[in-house]
Amino acid sequence: MFEPLYTADEMRAAEQGHDVDTMMERAGRGVADAVLQRYPDAGHIAAICGKGANGGDGRIALRVLAEAGRKTSEGLADADVVIDALFGTGFAGTPRPDAAALIEQLNGLDAPVVAVDVPSGVDASTGEVNGVAVDADLTVTMHARKVGLVVAPGRFHAGEVEVADIGLEHADTQHRLVTDEILRLVPRRHEGDTKYTAGSVLVVGGSPGMTGALALAAEAAFRADAGYVAVAVPKESMSVVETLLIEAVKVPRERVDELAERASALAIGPGLGRGDDERALVRRLLGESSLPAVVDADALFELEPLDWPAPRVLTPHSAELSRLIGEDSSWVDAHRLTALGRAVERFRCVVLLKGPDTLVGAPGEGVLVCDAGTAALATAGTGDVLTGVLGSFLAKRMDAREAAAAAAVAHGRAAVLAPHQVGLIASDVIESLPFALG
Repeated sequence: MFEPLYTADEMRAAEQGHDVDTMMERAGRGVADAVLQRYPDAGHIAAICGKGANGGDGRIALRVLAEAGRKTSEGLADADVVIDALFGTGFAGTPRPDAAALIEQLNGLDAPVVAVDVPSGVDASTGEVNGVAVDADLTVTMHARKVGLVVAPGRFHAGEVEVADIGLEHADTQHRLVTDEILRLVPRRHEGDTKYTAGSVLVVGGSPGMTGALALAAEAAFRADAGYVAVAVPKESMSVVETLLIEAVKVPRERVDELAERASALAIGPGLGRGDDERALVRRLLGESSLPAVVDADALFELEPLDWPAPRVLTPHSAELSRLIGEDSSWVDAHRLTALGRAVERFRCVVLLKGPDTLVGAPGEGVLVCDAGTAALATAGTGDVLTGVLGSFLAKRMDAREAAAAAAVAHGRAAVLAPHQVGLIASDVIESLPFALG
């Protein structure tokens, strides 16, 4: 269900008590084996090796490759494959000018690049990149994946990631990668269930001109196996919503409290609007309702921390999170773990930061990383689909943190299972949800 993701400190702790030379020999052989398997026709393999253990791994890899009959060197001219062994997991900060020049030279080559442990310039513990970083085609990482290989922007430099066994035991780590196995935690309908006990979701949103967002969230909640979905919208939207949704109950927003009595979770925000009345409604529902709630889109606008009486899951993208913590969205993109931590600390609830490396944080817990999706999800409305899925899982009384992670995995898996990737739209993801969960 969860794969360990190691920081630099956690790797150092895992290596304690083990023979350094033995570990380096295994690491170097792991890199060499990956090069031979991935690039069997490469006749000349070069490496850039630093002064530390990472450089030692690279030199051992060159020795093993030479023993296998390949031409090897630490010069880049005419190389068919280049091994990046400049920095290791202990690197943090900005590369010095001479190292930065080497990295830029590497990135300018036509030959594929294989990084040892992490691409040089990437912070293994955070994924942050200050300055330049190697753009690897393949990263051979030792023992287990590092945080910086799956959290952006580091993940964009890692290429394909292969793990090499160097003989260490796995230990508990602060951050973990979520696998498809988490979907086993999602309750299924069973004999004796009613439409209410199977999960009853109330979606609040759908202002005029934005009814599609609400419809996507409601349909996604149904496809994520909720038994009952109701929507509360302004009176002006009722006629449009009636044509968009068949199975859901539709009522004017003035009856939201009446609908909440039958619900087991709230989904607030899709197409809600940002007027004074809408913001007051968000504050009241979140401040008074004892139902768990997913808070997305317009419901995040000018949201302030409250002493909430039930679990709340905020689901911002980077621009929305930047407003919540008072930073630019570019800063959030560059410091995703730190930004998430600040939001969790401020709102004292579960926060899901959307992205190709969807991050789930919670007070007092490590971060869960979900990377089950596809670039095709970068299209309008998929965030509303995620809101509906998460609303369904909360309605099934899942733990809020686990529900958020499971929703991200189901959402990404549904996109991957869609019949086409080019031209994928949000409703395609909805149609694939039963297969993702099945």
